[in-house]
Amino acid sequence: MARERSIEEVLDTIGDKHARTVLAAISRQPRPAKELAAECELSLPTIYRRLELLQEHDLVTEATAVAEDGNHYNVYECNFDSTVIALKDDEYQVRIYRKENVPDRFSRLWDDLAGE
Repeated sequence: MARERSIEEVLDTIGDKHARTVLAAISRQPRPAKELAAECELSLPTIYRRLELLQEHDLVTEATAVAEDGNHYNVYECNFDSTVIALKDDEYQVRIYRKENVPDRFSRLWDDLAGE
């Protein structure tokens, strides 16, 4: 299981200009790293470093796609809808609203109801 990231690490990741550029590109449509490099005008190593960092915070998901010639490649997709940063009692709080598919949302709602 991935360790819980500190607020500072999440804010540093979101604050990175290249990470934000990558997130903006994949929020519109999932893309492979090579397309991201061309669209974002960044080197492929820079793209991969940012994707790795974003994956560490579960802000990006990775899936395998198959090309027409049968070769496999990875595509990356934004894994959240929004982020809220709040300051309460001199302490920052970061809330990331993740994308959920319908079965996961139903399960979460059912669990919430069962806990009451």
